Amino acid sequence: MTGTVFSSDLESNEPEQRDPDEPRGGTGTARFVARKLGGALTSLVLVVLLGFLLFRMIPGDPVATMTRERPTSPEQLAQLRERMGLDKPMFQQLLDYLAGLLRGDLGTSYVFNRPVAAMIGERVWPTILLVGTATVLAVLLGLWLGVRAAWRRNSMFDRVNTGLALTFWSTPQFWLGMMLLIATQGAFPSRGMRSPDAPSGFFMASLDVAHHLVLPCVTLLVVVYAQYMLVMRSSLLEEMHSEYLTTARAKGLRDDLVRRRHAVPNALLPTITLIFLQFGMVVSGTVTVEKVFSWPGLGLLTYDALWGPDLPLLQGVFVILAGSVVLMNLLAELLYRVLDPRVRAS
Repeated sequence: MTGTVFSSDLESNEPEQRDPDEPRGGTGTARFVARKLGGALTSLVLVVLLGFLLFRMIPGDPVATMTRERPTSPEQLAQLRERMGLDKPMFQQLLDYLAGLLRGDLGTSYVFNRPVAAMIGERVWPTILLVGTATVLAVLLGLWLGVRAAWRRNSMFDRVNTGLALTFWSTPQFWLGMMLLIATQGAFPSRGMRSPDAPSGFFMASLDVAHHLVLPCVTLLVVVYAQYMLVMRSSLLEEMHSEYLTTARAKGLRDDLVRRRHAVPNALLPTITLIFLQFGMVVSGTVTVEKVFSWPGLGLLTYDALWGPDLPLLQGVFVILAGSVVLMNLLAELLYRVLDPRVRAS
């Protein structure tokens, strides 16, 4: 009888210890991912609508700009407006634009008379090369300096690097680019991505591109690394007096091991979102830097489109930029759930 009672107790207690409202592993993760995907899609829709309305508030008439120095009759102007769809009501233009996006059609440039998708495809790789290289170097340099500045708080190393980071972070990129052009005195190319007489062969051509890449990359690197350095320093300072670090030291671990194995991994978590968002900005480029150095990327393309205003081109670049930022933010949130147990438990 005793064995029977014991067995029945086990059978009755096992299901009662599980909270019926507690999300199970797979279901909780699926619900979390679905919620984040829904939020990302909602953000994309709102960004598309905002971009459509925002660019139509830019002063200027695309038709008048295209025919600025050409004798054009009112009938010809009307035909141009009809061909561009500018004669339709705003709501109908929006519906046509959304229908094109669903088909993967970003429209045709008013100024260049070319498909917007093809133009963006040509310019996106130079921008990824420039801003991607600068971002990777900025992450490595900023995190390395941030860790050491926090671990040596109030030292000369900390004060000098923090002061430099604050100065660089507040420096306008276009001004810094022009100062570098003046300071280098022609030691590096100042325009374009390749020389007019670029050498043949993959290796020599790559060296030529790298030579052109130096000044714009340094301009972006000097400004961007400061963000990672300051955020990493602040995050590590918050972790330095935590109990788990005291326990690690009490176990006899060297200071370097405490920093590398325990403090830095936890301090890295707040910087993940910033890193992913910065990678999301890779496809946008930097308008001012690309303009200063005539780098043939999306930034320079956006600058040229603003003079029209070339509405389809501006909207296409805006959608690509917004989509990349939303996607990287989504990946950061999903990765955060994997790295931080507190997020999984919430």
